[in-house]
Amino acid sequence: MPDKASIETELDLIAALERDEVTSQAALSRRLSISVGLVNALLKRVIRKGLVKTRSAPYRRWAYYLTPAGFAEKSRLVAKYLEVSLDFFRKARQEYGQIFLELRRAGIDRVVLVGRGELAEIALLAARETDVEIAGLLDAEMNEDVFLGIPVLRSLKDAGGAAFVITASRQPQAAYDGLAAAGSGRIIYVPPLLRVVVAPAMRGIEKERRTGARRRKL
Repeated sequence: MPDKASIETELDLIAALERDEVTSQAALSRRLSISVGLVNALLKRVIRKGLVKTRSAPYRRWAYYLTPAGFAEKSRLVAKYLEVSLDFFRKARQEYGQIFLELRRAGIDRVVLVGRGELAEIALLAARETDVEIAGLLDAEMNEDVFLGIPVLRSLKDAGGAAFVITASRQPQAAYDGLAAAGSGRIIYVPPLLRVVVAPAMRGIEKERRTGARRRKL
């Protein structure tokens, strides 16, 4: 089954072609924030599937036209994207809820989220169902000082003695590795859905996994 990101990318491409008939692969790359190589591969796929037709245009550009099958596929992708998004929301909320329950059992009631985005929002919703305090959001690149009512922290020293919960959806491995390298001595929780790989040297430090969340004290 295609994941949320791949469905969203193909849907964005079809919507972009529908809005702007004449364009270039470089322009599509900038608009969709993906590589030109991926744009080329996606275009070949939708043309091969009969969703899009093309003709050459001046200045090394192409005119793209959605076929009736293309419009039908757009509707199907919208429905599928909503379905996958809801499934993702439920799974993420369940996994973060399990993390917070484990935190409470461990006597930890203060947490810092690591990384902005929709996962941080979902984690906040899950935290409201427990007595765990979300003390802040650690993200050195954010310009804002507050994220959904919680303070934005710029460095590890601002987190105090709170445990960390990874909510970085774009680069979760980098977020985890950064905390691990800092050797802060605090526990890091990662939901399984993020597929974070723990460094071999860290795997023997703490093997306990009560709820399926990856918990490592560093």
